[in-house]
Amino acid sequence: MTVKAKKHLGQHFLTDKNICAKIANTYGAHEGCKRVLEIGPGMGALTEFLLKDESLEVWVMDVDTESIAYLNDHFPKLKGRILEMDFLRVKLEDVMGTEPFSVVGNFPYNISSQILFKCIDYKDQIPEIMGMFQKEVAERVAEKPGSKQYGILSVLLQAYYDIDYCFTVDEHVFNPPPKVKSGVIRCVRNERKALPCSDELFKRIVKTTFNQRRKTIWNTIKPLISNFSDEEKETIKAHPFMSLRPEVLSVEQFIELTQLIERK
Repeated sequence: MTVKAKKHLGQHFLTDKNICAKIANTYGAHEGCKRVLEIGPGMGALTEFLLKDESLEVWVMDVDTESIAYLNDHFPKLKGRILEMDFLRVKLEDVMGTEPFSVVGNFPYNISSQILFKCIDYKDQIPEIMGMFQKEVAERVAEKPGSKQYGILSVLLQAYYDIDYCFTVDEHVFNPPPKVKSGVIRCVRNERKALPCSDELFKRIVKTTFNQRRKTIWNTIKPLISNFSDEEKETIKAHPFMSLRPEVLSVEQFIELTQLIERK
């Protein structure tokens, strides 16, 4: 029995065992986390190598019924831990409880950014995110301020995780081969247990400014302070960040910007 890759699910099955082993060995059990949730395991190419580390408690989750049947047939060790569910829709606490778990995988490219955004929502429970993305997405996540690739995903993920771009994977090691190269990244929870400002306002400012990234910070945040007094607006307008564009601001500077607006 084999599983046919489904385009609408963004499936590209990894066929090179050396790459699978390399990805599995990149997982670092940050903060001693031994529970691993693999998203989109397909036919278990990566799963096989995760299971070689007997100290790990490996769970797998896939929406593809065909993949689930294959995994049940070929991985008896995973009995009770093979989940036919949509990662983006499920309440993870209902499945994984309240204990920490890491997220790994050869992530479906069509939902990989959404997977990362959901991981941010569970940042206090997910100490590590490790796996393969479209190279452009992987580079964007790891990018530093000052480039066109640096954006919403970069800032929001780097606010809570330290990012390491590990290595690039060529197209020919997949079936079917994607049209782009892939990149493996490792994200480990940083020491920032909470932002020194409102999480929601921070996210709103990051998204608002980058959605109009050609404009200055001042021109993008004006709708957010429409109910401020003229004096408060002038104070904010005088801040040096206001003449800049969002791609040059670091995570720390976005926090400072959030605090500036929050205090008024």
